[in-house]
Amino acid sequence: MRAVVQRISQGKVVVEDQVTGAIDKGLLVFLGVTNEDNIQDVKYMAEKIVNLRIFEDDNEKMNLSVIDVEGKILAVSQFTLLGDCRKGRRPNFTEAARPEMADELYKSFIEECQKLGVNVETGVFQAHMMVHSINDGPVTILIDSKKTF
Repeated sequence: MRAVVQRISQGKVVVEDQVTGAIDKGLLVFLGVTNEDNIQDVKYMAEKIVNLRIFEDDNEKMNLSVIDVEGKILAVSQFTLLGDCRKGRRPNFTEAARPEMADELYKSFIEECQKLGVNVETGVFQAHMMVHSINDGPVTILIDSKKTF
């Protein structure tokens, strides 16, 4: 499972001219599910992301989590995070999970984050989405449950 996590001051997802999820201060999480992921990957990612200390404290040091700042998460499923571009010019998506499995684990990720005390807004799985965000910092972190980077 892979995630691109951005600290944002504002974000929303629009599908067919309808806002499906919107937050103010918090994290925009683009989540890609591999065909080898399972519930342990989900729990690892949820725990890591909600406790990631990338918000500034009173001393302007990144020392606080989204929980600490009472922020929210905007979770967007994004299989293209699994695109392998090492050969050729067109990404290879063979590592991406099949839609049924990816949707199940994406929903499990949302539930795990909520269990850990964070409100989560979402996009729409497999929809064409317009994602709007204001990256605060900018702060962007890459996380992989298999710890490949």
